[in-house]
Amino acid sequence: MNSFGRKFRVSIFGESHGNSIGITIDGCPPGIDISEHDMLDDLERRKSGKRGTTPRKESDLPIIISGVFNNKTTGSPITIIFENNNTKSKDYSFIKDTPRPGHADFVAEKKYKGYQDYRGGGHFSGRLTLGLVVAGVLAKKIINPMKPVANIVEIGGSTDFDTAINKAMKKKDSIGGIIECSVVNIPIGLGEPFFDSVESVISHLAFSVPAVKGIEFGLGFESAKRYGSEVNDTFVDKTGKTTSNNSGGINGGITNGNDLFFKVAIKPTSSIGLGQETFNFNTGKKELLQIGGRHDTCIALRVPPVIEAITAIALADLLLID
Repeated sequence: MNSFGRKFRVSIFGESHGNSIGITIDGCPPGIDISEHDMLDDLERRKSGKRGTTPRKESDLPIIISGVFNNKTTGSPITIIFENNNTKSKDYSFIKDTPRPGHADFVAEKKYKGYQDYRGGGHFSGRLTLGLVVAGVLAKKIINPMKPVANIVEIGGSTDFDTAINKAMKKKDSIGGIIECSVVNIPIGLGEPFFDSVESVISHLAFSVPAVKGIEFGLGFESAKRYGSEVNDTFVDKTGKTTSNNSGGINGGITNGNDLFFKVAIKPTSSIGLGQETFNFNTGKKELLQIGGRHDTCIALRVPPVIEAITAIALADLLLID
């Protein structure tokens, strides 16, 4: 399904090369100040243009269709769309017979019985994260003073971003990255044990972001190598503040008042300039696939505002449930 949330519910729609893509947000409280202008900063951070990102340029201007009147949310469903203008759909005609290694082309063909819009990745495209970003802008207003901030900490296994990107571009290849996100001013008590734990809800949304392949909270996988005495966070006062934050601000699925902290792993973009072997489902033979079109060398460069958005959406849903 294409919807998430129990109280703050989001539904994404559209395809990369269709007329438009967008999102519908249901359950947003009335009276929140919002306009298209409020969304531009986060949308700008997500845009292409930096070295290592796709040459495809879109205006990415949000158009509010419903749910906002006089720059205030009305309490009814909010629909926001983005028009697609700079498309080159002929670049993707090869996908029907020769799916790209690592991409969703093959599973989309099988799941949707060949009726899927394959242009630009169709409904599987990272372009649909535009909707998540604008929903995140609204969610950030709901959860204020909680504030999620995400940054890239590693690209291609290196902290020297420029060198890593230049090397990948020279090879006509792609690279991934690691993004960390922290949230300050978190209250105690958000989340539930087990199925609606804070980790569960954030992880559910994180894996809706194309290219996310892993997530860890606090010390994460490193904690498996440590003793309990090294991992446990010691309380220092009655507010629940601790000397360390190895738990990432969460105990038993519930926020403990310390900063929420997690990292996500972003895989390399599947579409690369290097020739790759694939299977031609029309001829029944293996062949060399040479991918044209416009693609990101490092999609991780554009993901931080998306991670902030999904974090805000998750927290808004938990806050409104609570």
